[in-house]
Amino acid sequence: MADWGHGIRAKSTIALLLACLVALVPAVFIGLQMVERIRDHFGEAYARNFTELHGERILGPLARELALTRRLANSVAMREWLHDEDNEVLHARAFREAESFRQDFLGRSYSFVSSHGLAYYYNDDATPYSEAPRYLLDPDKPDDAWFFSTMRAEATQNLNPNPDRWLQKIMVWINVVIEDGGERLGVASTGVDLSTFIQSFVRTSETGVTPMIIDAAGAIQAHPDSARIALGSGATGAAAEAATLNSLLSSPEERSALADAMQRATATPGQVQVFEAVLDGRRQLLALTYLDALRWYMVTAVDLNTAQIIEGGWLKAALGALVAVAVLLLGAFTFAVDRLLLRPLHGLHQSATALAEGHYDVTLPPPGRDELGDLNRAFERMAKQIKTHTEELEEKVRTRTQALSETNAAMAEAQKKIGDSIQYASLIQRALLPDNQLTGQLGEHHFVLWRPRDVVGGDFYLFRADGEQYLAGVVDCAGHGVPGALMTMLARAALDDAMSRHGLDAPAAVLTQADTTLRGMLDQSALPRAIATNMDAGLVSVDRTKGRLRFAGAKISLYWSDGKEIGELPGARRALCDRRVGSYHQEEMSLVPEATYYLVTDGFLDQAGGELGFGFGNSRLKNLLLEHARLPMDEQAAALDDALERYRGAHPQRDDITILSFRIH
Repeated sequence: MADWGHGIRAKSTIALLLACLVALVPAVFIGLQMVERIRDHFGEAYARNFTELHGERILGPLARELALTRRLANSVAMREWLHDEDNEVLHARAFREAESFRQDFLGRSYSFVSSHGLAYYYNDDATPYSEAPRYLLDPDKPDDAWFFSTMRAEATQNLNPNPDRWLQKIMVWINVVIEDGGERLGVASTGVDLSTFIQSFVRTSETGVTPMIIDAAGAIQAHPDSARIALGSGATGAAAEAATLNSLLSSPEERSALADAMQRATATPGQVQVFEAVLDGRRQLLALTYLDALRWYMVTAVDLNTAQIIEGGWLKAALGALVAVAVLLLGAFTFAVDRLLLRPLHGLHQSATALAEGHYDVTLPPPGRDELGDLNRAFERMAKQIKTHTEELEEKVRTRTQALSETNAAMAEAQKKIGDSIQYASLIQRALLPDNQLTGQLGEHHFVLWRPRDVVGGDFYLFRADGEQYLAGVVDCAGHGVPGALMTMLARAALDDAMSRHGLDAPAAVLTQADTTLRGMLDQSALPRAIATNMDAGLVSVDRTKGRLRFAGAKISLYWSDGKEIGELPGARRALCDRRVGSYHQEEMSLVPEATYYLVTDGFLDQAGGELGFGFGNSRLKNLLLEHARLPMDEQAAALDDALERYRGAHPQRDDITILSFRIH
């Protein structure tokens, strides 16, 4: 055995140690952890900065609008007029004062409502100027509830996102109560278009960042998805559960974290509170700050998995370096395996290929001191043994091939003789069938469908005529092939003897006599019980002068049909030469004009076919005969044969098949 230090296992261990030195798996794991921590750190900083920036952007313009609305509500002209609304001089002065404010409002609009007359006044740049009320508020209408809620509220101001039925658009209304000496005279308002509000302060092109605004109750006042805004909550102080930030959180713990963050933000306005939560099915970082002037909370949800928190340049460089290291490692490992293992094995492979092609005088590379050297020496010994065994086997093969060729020639000759004998037997069997008699007597008014399963078969048909009287029949002997054909010889001899004894007008007597004769023949031969010797038969005696038909059968029925109805005369339940002696009786009936008569062996009825492989069956046969009974006889034969073939499909023919059919004219 070669020394371990020079063996293949030692060389493989060295190659694996080189790969382990790179420590790819730990390096990748540590790198991913570092990237995850860096992303979390920068993600939190990003969320804080984004929230603070948006808070300032919202507070500035809305605080300005709120200050202007307060000045309008506290103006002397407005309060004096609301004390005396019918005074035209005070009315005109109040509207001049309001118009001076309108030019400074961002929305270029103002409205005010009198608490006494409930008249709603409104002017903006888009509608014709009017000092008349636009409409009167109704305390029973939900659309006017904002005014009455504002008048009843303890606070003197609120900001309310609300749909306005007059403007037909969603506005953020800044509502300030007009007071004089503790008496509430009405409400002054201005509005900012909510779509502009979202575009300016909420919408962002940053992927994975969702800014929103909520009130003290958690109702959403602004959101990139306008369907999530709690419309009207600013004035009524209530919001649907589906329009709150709480409803977007997935667990009670996260809702508790939101409440704690809101409490801390309220206590320290301007500072940003951060916590994690599952929002819209994704783990996100939520940053929240309190907008004291508006009593709103600015919330920014950042999805760290999709937001562009970290520039990808250095990550690409690190990934490139990792790929380069992996390529170098793969190259080094490949070179080591090729030099230390594959080259020697390649030489051995070439030698094995030459040996497989029959070149036994192979030249192997010099064996080394490792396992490959041991393998080379063993291979050389094997090549010598194979050469010796091959030469011995070739001699044995030549001897046995010659003997096998002689045996095959003898078998081929024997098989040819058997085949010729069977073909000759088929010619003899065919010659014994009464085709000429049938054609001479019945002509085009008959057909025979005779399909042996093998070259010779166990089915045959017979016909004998005497003037206007004749007897026709079919016989199905047990078995098929050569055994069945031999049985037909016995059956034919017994039936010919019975017809000679009893004539053509007693088919039952013919069957009984044939059964007795066959039993006597078979008893003399002392055949084993395992060999089946029974046979089915059906005989029809026709007397055209008397217009009469007599039928007797042994497990074969006579069918007849004129195309309008179908009839069946069943045969006896026992076959000829059955284990128990059968009793055969004949049925007599008048000939039916234009009717076709059929004698069918069970090879047709039992033929497997269809989707489930069931037999053709008696009912299907009757329907087939009724459908084609009026056709010419040659067309009937073709139709029955085609129907059987279509039903059989890919199933093999089970048994010999015979149909003898005729008409009486």
